[in-house]
Amino acid sequence: MQFNETSLKAYLESRFGDAVEIDSIRKLTGKGGAAEALKQFGYGRPFLVSFRSGGANRRLVFHRIRPNAFGREREEDRVAAVWLDFRVFGRLPRHVPAADMIVRTRDGELKSVRDAEEMLLVTDYREGRLYAEDLVRIRDHTTLGPVDRLRAERLGAYLAEIHRKKRSDPALWRRRLRDLVGHGEGIMGLADSYPAEQSYAPPDYLRSLEEKANRWRWRLKPLDQRLSQVHGDFHPFNIIFEEADSFWVLDRSRGEWGEPADDVSCMAINYLFFSVQRFGRLEGPFAELHDAFWSSYLGAASDDDLLKVIQPWFAWRALVLSSPVWYPDIDAEVRVKLLEFARRVLDLKRYDWLNANRYLQPRG
Repeated sequence: MQFNETSLKAYLESRFGDAVEIDSIRKLTGKGGAAEALKQFGYGRPFLVSFRSGGANRRLVFHRIRPNAFGREREEDRVAAVWLDFRVFGRLPRHVPAADMIVRTRDGELKSVRDAEEMLLVTDYREGRLYAEDLVRIRDHTTLGPVDRLRAERLGAYLAEIHRKKRSDPALWRRRLRDLVGHGEGIMGLADSYPAEQSYAPPDYLRSLEEKANRWRWRLKPLDQRLSQVHGDFHPFNIIFEEADSFWVLDRSRGEWGEPADDVSCMAINYLFFSVQRFGRLEGPFAELHDAFWSSYLGAASDDDLLKVIQPWFAWRALVLSSPVWYPDIDAEVRVKLLEFARRVLDLKRYDWLNANRYLQPRG
């Protein structure tokens, strides 16, 4: 944690409302002995500050939540850990209380956020139309406009471009695989959201999808060289077009880094989703858009291995689109076909995007 003593002194004086004299700053390394030798790993890097303020001697411990492979891989994980600790330490009898939450600015200053009750995100605004409106129009009228194919191609090329940026971080790669299967927003969380009384996705069926997906997780763990820059939620409701092929993306999710198949599957399955609603299969204008998107992406990305790893991400997105929570108004037949798509692709060694209809057959 880089900051200077001047910044620390300014924070303490703001915190206690009086002049501060710092006596010492030292790392807390424990008292040694057998217990410390047994536990070599720790989440934080605490240091003790001894100082005088208002005629009193005071001591505070400052904790940094360091990156690790146990749920602290991302910055947002570490922010969440600080927020939780500040909220709950004082609620447990005899627990050492938390005194404050602070942030370190880019300039090295320390500032308190102890009075915060909620964090809000503020973004810029961009004019445009959701790409989903294009797909609804095509579904309802079954004709392509003059720029529809161009937009599908542009989206594929955009993904290929952002996916070229790679990162070497095996722990983060494994985290992303765990999130895919076990996170509340992932496959298990989606499976838990299905009502028990519905017939199109009985509990045994959903459990089998989880089990297949977890086998994929073990299969993919060695492939950490695939960790790439991603959007993380690249679907038609998160893209707005200003004009012909000029667009903005919204609501990047689940971190900066992941598997390119996450983004590709998220968009590709939506062409299937809207087409099945109208035709019962991938057909007509949606088949043209689907193929244009795939051809554009694969032509620019040169990532043939993507077709060998995309299966569990397709299964996850199928669970989202067939969910009665997220999409309450679609027909049961559409849900069944999407869930069957998930089941079938999880059994594949290689996904054949040119013959997607073979995976959209009715259950039986």
